[in-house]
Amino acid sequence: MALYAIGDLHLSLGADKSMEVFGGAWQGYVGKIGTALSTLNADDVLILTGDTSWGIDLTQAEPDFRFLDQFPCKKYLVKGNHDYWWGTVGKMKAFLREKGITTLDFLHNNCQFYGDYALCGTRGWFLDEENKAHDAKMLNREVLRLEASLRAAGDREKLCFLHYPPLYQGYECPPILALLMQYRVKLCCYGHLHGPTIRRRVEGRRGSVDYTLISADALDFRPKKICPDLQ
Repeated sequence: MALYAIGDLHLSLGADKSMEVFGGAWQGYVGKIGTALSTLNADDVLILTGDTSWGIDLTQAEPDFRFLDQFPCKKYLVKGNHDYWWGTVGKMKAFLREKGITTLDFLHNNCQFYGDYALCGTRGWFLDEENKAHDAKMLNREVLRLEASLRAAGDREKLCFLHYPPLYQGYECPPILALLMQYRVKLCCYGHLHGPTIRRRVEGRRGSVDYTLISADALDFRPKKICPDLQ
């Protein structure tokens, strides 16, 4: 039993938005993802940190869910900025039950557990330089969601999974960074950065938190092992 994480799969088996149009690392990416996930075991846990499917609704995303469901490890999904299919957790869970999709669940206004670790997370947000009212509102909402997730963890050691990076070269998101410090998060995994922007990632310790980028093309589409195996 091991814990893995990866973000930004951008599956499009039910939509016409294949990332192969970008060439390079994205050529044959669905096959790469399938090969990598086939090495995970049924008792492994996989965190998907957003932008999982290009589907515009649950019906269009269903082929992507079924693709993931064929691999028996447990999967917890975080919302990304391109997950247009995302709705209420109740509606999404009901859809998966109806379709017989059993290995997918959600990390949203809650936390999940892996041994003694609490798995916390949310989408996060960018607060742009102009501090527009819309961006401030969305950031405040994400801060509340993240704090709800961290509080639900209690005294467990906390691992945090975000879609948007809370910091990279030339940018910081102070409200989210403050929460990570306040709740003594051990590790923060984030996605969203692709191609040339991968060079702007922050890796390693900042303050008391370790940060690592887990977007799919940064990992060559192989989930990153986050924790040692549990017996």
